[in-house]
Amino acid sequence: MSIHRIGTLAANTVREAVRSRLLYSLLFLTGVLILTGVLVSTLSYVESERIVQDVGLAAIRLFGIGIAIFVGVGLIHNEIDRRTIYTILSKPVSRAEFVLGKYLGLVATVDLLLVALSLIFVLVSLGVGAPLDGGHAAALVLMAMELMLVVAVATFFSCFTTPMLASLFTVGVVLAGHFSRDLQRLGEQSSVEGLGFMTGLLYRALPDLESFNLTVQAVHQLAISTAELWLPIAYGLAYSAFLLLAAVLVFERRDLR
Repeated sequence: MSIHRIGTLAANTVREAVRSRLLYSLLFLTGVLILTGVLVSTLSYVESERIVQDVGLAAIRLFGIGIAIFVGVGLIHNEIDRRTIYTILSKPVSRAEFVLGKYLGLVATVDLLLVALSLIFVLVSLGVGAPLDGGHAAALVLMAMELMLVVAVATFFSCFTTPMLASLFTVGVVLAGHFSRDLQRLGEQSSVEGLGFMTGLLYRALPDLESFNLTVQAVHQLAISTAELWLPIAYGLAYSAFLLLAAVLVFERRDLR
């Protein structure tokens, strides 16, 4: 496996992704929603700065996930649909390198957009006099890790199904991942036999995406421990690596004809 070939594929993926009109549409909508938080905050006489930041971070997360899903699920399918994948794989490029290159390219694209949206968030926060500290940086770092994991989920599904189904599956996993803790607690409190065991299995199988959410701590300037930052990062890296390994194994066996 060549790092150079993976890097070349990733760079080409970034160039391809930034041409997507959907990407800029979502970026524009996110910026508008962040600014809308300023208007919403004027309706409240208390904690208006926190409302701005709460809306801003929620907008970045929502549309960041949207970009990761709706751009990510089509990358591999588009190469197959345009038959350019045959040209790529006819060169000394393995299927594993192809999948990893596409994945890293989309992660880089999402991270670039996250940086742009973070700058808008910082400027809006400074404009309304909202405080900024290390908690906001930690929240954005974990948001980047969450988006990296979502890209891995989208890449996995895109390796063996259509973009429509891959989108639906990825959205389902993301929603379930954010509610998996609530699902586990519901099972533990239920009197139905076996329900707690089933919800426990689902909690362990699904990605715990709420572990990447530090919005409350950042907005309310609560203390964030080292474990709250590094454990989710390690978890996200491990889960993403597992999904990429599964994606490679599936794609290696896929009939591209």
